[in-house]
Amino acid sequence: MTNRFDRLLRESDVIVCAGSGGVGKTTTSAALSMRAAQIGLRVALVTIDPAKRLADALGLSNGLTNEPMRIVLDPASTNGELWAMMLDTRTTFDQLISRYSPNVEQAERIKSNLFYRNISGALSGTQEYMAAEKLYELHKDDRFDLVVVDTPPTRQALDFLSAPARLNRFIDHPLYRIVIAPTNVGLKAVNAMTQPVLKTIARVVGAQALEDALAFFRAFQGLDVGFHERAKEVDVVLHARTTRYVVISSAQPEPVSEASFFVDELTKQGVSPVCLVVNRLQPRFPVPTDINDAPADLMANLHSLNAEADHEEAQIRVLAERHEFVPIVRLAALPELVDSHHDTLAALGRLGSMLELPD
Repeated sequence: MTNRFDRLLRESDVIVCAGSGGVGKTTTSAALSMRAAQIGLRVALVTIDPAKRLADALGLSNGLTNEPMRIVLDPASTNGELWAMMLDTRTTFDQLISRYSPNVEQAERIKSNLFYRNISGALSGTQEYMAAEKLYELHKDDRFDLVVVDTPPTRQALDFLSAPARLNRFIDHPLYRIVIAPTNVGLKAVNAMTQPVLKTIARVVGAQALEDALAFFRAFQGLDVGFHERAKEVDVVLHARTTRYVVISSAQPEPVSEASFFVDELTKQGVSPVCLVVNRLQPRFPVPTDINDAPADLMANLHSLNAEADHEEAQIRVLAERHEFVPIVRLAALPELVDSHHDTLAALGRLGSMLELPD
């Protein structure tokens, strides 16, 4: 009988994993990707998180780059492929500039602009849009059947859902249209309508910084159409029926609260998570029938562990009651994933094999 989680993987084009920090989100994303590769899918796993957690989870000492790198897997247990990469916001932005510039000279003029060099990796919203862009690029790449996205552990982790719409609002803003207007009429409008504003900005940021910004926007002229259309296409993918969202948590009060927040935020954006993965669960151990023969300290430890399991079950019930229509997937803690002496990929494969949707 086909596993329901396997069917979910096969029917998805994109899976976005979200959750707070410290809950094993990156490890779970990697395990999910391993599971997809084991059932024969060609998987691209991309992390938006600038920390190097994904490379560590995959046991890669040399790290990851902005281009997908194929991970060597055991052919005896894996029919598919696993590729991994880490988003580089600046490089992705550079590639977009080159793609939409009508000529090399204009592309180089933009990329050498000081304002562009400052914003390409630091401006609020840039990382989120570049993440959405990279997701779209991998989604359209014929080498891959499935794209898995490991988002950063913050409350802004899903901002890339709205990033394409924000970009289009920016491009459509009247002031932006005036600044890049190529005609004399447009330039006069800038002088007449915005000069007092520009003078005020210049006093705050400096005249050179302002001039660099204006030069960037004018050099950007003509590229906005390409960005506008691409943003629409990216938005379609982010909200497609085959793009699935998985929220990951541990069974502790604060992560449970954060997971509930993520589910609510997704719902506000018209997205229903396909499941809640509760990770690192404490196993429950059987109590010996003849407890009189068991050492007292061993029994105390056993009761403590089972009390922790009871506490976790109570937190899972909180999630189940708050989000009764979202299936909960349980994953037990695996010692192999914190022990450097074990084969990391094999441990991820074992964790992935434990993923199962409830009936």
